[in-house]
Amino acid sequence: MSNAYFKIKEPKNEPYLTYAPGTPERKLLKEKITELKSEVIEITPVINGQEIYTENRSDVVIPHNHGHKLATLHQCGENEINMAIEAALEAQKKWAVMPWEERAAIFLRAADLVAGPWRYIMNASTMLGQSKTPHQAEIEAAGELADFLRFNAWYLARIMSDQPYSPEGVWNRVEYRPLEGFVFAVSPFNFTAIAGNLPTSPAMCGNVVLWKPSTDSVYSNYFFMKLLKEAGLPDGVINFVPGRGAAVGDPVLASPHFSGIHYTGSVPTFNRLWKTIGENIDIYKTYPRIVGETGGKDFIFAHNSADIDALVTAALRAAFEYQGQKCSAASRMYVPESIWP
Repeated sequence: MSNAYFKIKEPKNEPYLTYAPGTPERKLLKEKITELKSEVIEITPVINGQEIYTENRSDVVIPHNHGHKLATLHQCGENEINMAIEAALEAQKKWAVMPWEERAAIFLRAADLVAGPWRYIMNASTMLGQSKTPHQAEIEAAGELADFLRFNAWYLARIMSDQPYSPEGVWNRVEYRPLEGFVFAVSPFNFTAIAGNLPTSPAMCGNVVLWKPSTDSVYSNYFFMKLLKEAGLPDGVINFVPGRGAAVGDPVLASPHFSGIHYTGSVPTFNRLWKTIGENIDIYKTYPRIVGETGGKDFIFAHNSADIDALVTAALRAAFEYQGQKCSAASRMYVPESIWP
């Protein structure tokens, strides 16, 4: 039983390592890449903390070297999804009533693992599974992922302390509780950090989650699922359910216990999900919350005082780094006529 007010210190952004020639981090990262490339692992659904092997299998290969197999992926179907829903609803009984600060502590511990002993695993698996450079992997699979976990815990503390105005003689109070049912987290291929954020942020608030990673980023996502277990996440709170879209999505959205979706991906897919939720609204036990991020248009606004060489370099990197496969990739520029040449 909690008998004190708990504060979480406002985090600072995780510092980035350079991986410059001769640095210790460069050596350690190269060693981890070599280690991961030397073995072929089994990536399975993780349901109620247990690895589930299926007959529906596919190869996970390095995108820039299709001849190099990293893993065998066991994909979910309706049977595994139903198992995951049952596991989540059972885990919810204890997780939903756990004090918020104890839930937050688990994810703060996960952030320390990301920034510490798991840093090179998260970076190397992102480089191999999603074809990122050391710089790209470091700023998101290590730095941004740790930031998500720490800042989300801090924001949760602020939410819990946010209370309504009470006039004289009245004490207005608000309690926050999780959704009734489970949340469906659908994460994209291009950011390990977003993949980690989508299931953990609702879980931190007391919800239970079915996490469908993209099959194109499942390699790094599977390592993060293992990291969460090491951090102390109870079994069944987040269930890892890789698989093809409809094979996972259809049974999820057909469940009366579906209570929310946390999505990042393409506009057409999100439109289909929203449409299906609307068509199924009569079967749900509650009105599902729908949260989604889809494609965007990022821009650069150049001032006439800009350092031209730095502007050109930044513009090229912003537009074409990672082949522009990011919502943050620059696709528009506003440039004063005075520096246009």
